[in-house]
Amino acid sequence: MKKKTVLITGSSRGIGAEMAKTFAEAGYNVVINYNKSKEKGFAVYDEIIAKGGSAIIVKADVRVKAEVENMVNQSLKIFGKIDVLINNAGIAVDKLFVDTVESDFDDIFDTNIKGMYLTTREILPIMLKNEFGRIVNISSIWGQTGGSLESIYSASKGAVISLTKALAKEYALSNIRINAISPGAIKTDMLTANRSDKYLAYVKKVVPIGRLGEPADIANMALFLASDKAEYITGQVFAVNGGFYI
Repeated sequence: MKKKTVLITGSSRGIGAEMAKTFAEAGYNVVINYNKSKEKGFAVYDEIIAKGGSAIIVKADVRVKAEVENMVNQSLKIFGKIDVLINNAGIAVDKLFVDTVESDFDDIFDTNIKGMYLTTREILPIMLKNEFGRIVNISSIWGQTGGSLESIYSASKGAVISLTKALAKEYALSNIRINAISPGAIKTDMLTANRSDKYLAYVKKVVPIGRLGEPADIANMALFLASDKAEYITGQVFAVNGGFYI
């Protein structure tokens, strides 16, 4: 059987990098995408290739339509199709709402929502033509509950959930399943950068499972949602958060 191909935006580090490696180990062709983290992106690529996996790496800013088009075209040129899309690229800013500026709003929504829109809009016609597709959108616990000091980020991740549900209904009869994952406190740079050990210890304490999540926790859920085992699941939001929000 011909290998399936997954394109993962923002897959040079953190959750995205772990998903790239997990899908490669599961036998997928993997399209690794980076924008600024070239060195880390190639480290992911080299690791996959060294283990006998199949991958390409493409620089693209998901906020820019022409760069998204180029990324998709390169993917099709090498692998012929895209079966799975994971909209993972995202940024955040920690500020009181009254301290935010317009550029904060633009940067976050352009990356987290416009990037998701542009990539999905480019790939959906390919999935429709092939009568098969799986899309996994990475939201956040704050997209469900709202996060203090992360108001704009929370709003963008709430929008990810709404768009997921709408598209799932729109394309369910086309054999395209569209779901979202809502990570909790995951051990990545987004959580740990500039955070004290005291703060991280507090977060562990309030998570019922008693630990921070690992990128692999999210990657494993994404792999399941892309698999045939999840064929009857669409339009759902999977909270992978150790019970932090129940």
